[in-house]
Amino acid sequence: MRKAIRNILFIAVITLVGFSLVGCTIIFQRGRRSDTEKIDVLTSQVSELEQARRLLEERLKQEIADKQVKIQMLEKGLVITFVSEVLFDSGKAKIKPEAYESLDKVARVLKETVPDLDVGIEGHTDNVPIKHSGWKSNWELSSARAMSVLHYLVDKKGITGNRVAAIGYGEYRPVASNDTKEGRRQNRRVEIVILPKTTKAKDIASAKAPSVESEENLK
Repeated sequence: MRKAIRNILFIAVITLVGFSLVGCTIIFQRGRRSDTEKIDVLTSQVSELEQARRLLEERLKQEIADKQVKIQMLEKGLVITFVSEVLFDSGKAKIKPEAYESLDKVARVLKETVPDLDVGIEGHTDNVPIKHSGWKSNWELSSARAMSVLHYLVDKKGITGNRVAAIGYGEYRPVASNDTKEGRRQNRRVEIVILPKTTKAKDIASAKAPSVESEENLK
């Protein structure tokens, strides 16, 4: 867990450095917020994810015990993984009514605990070719499932649309071997990813910092 948090912070620092290297050379003036202070801000953002993780683990306790849901802090953010059979019938992309309660628990945390963080919804499948369900390929099925979850969160639970995006990876990002039944079960999943604000590091740095001048202007 701590390693994942350190990795998120490392990515955030690299993002800050990357922004500073774009365009003209930047001269940091006396009194400008130090990199340590910027890291403190980003640490606070990661703390939001930690709070969300604790709440989700508490509210989804039964689902986690039943191995229907997994919650992990990874480098890309806080990941809530639903095995597909919990949300969908085989080969289908319509959410089962019995899954609404679990998704509602996630939606509540998204709205109340991390209302300013963006959310990615990823659909994944095993590598068994589509035969009878009518989808062209596993890409279409995984994309449709991700979009179904997106529409539920936005249309039914009021998550702001500009916070969310959906993507289907098909069979190409497995987390287990497809050679076993259990491995295929783990690969058929939907991941709801709460993203840290590392992409907004430039805004964080400039919002409260004194003015910066380019080296060219100082000549």
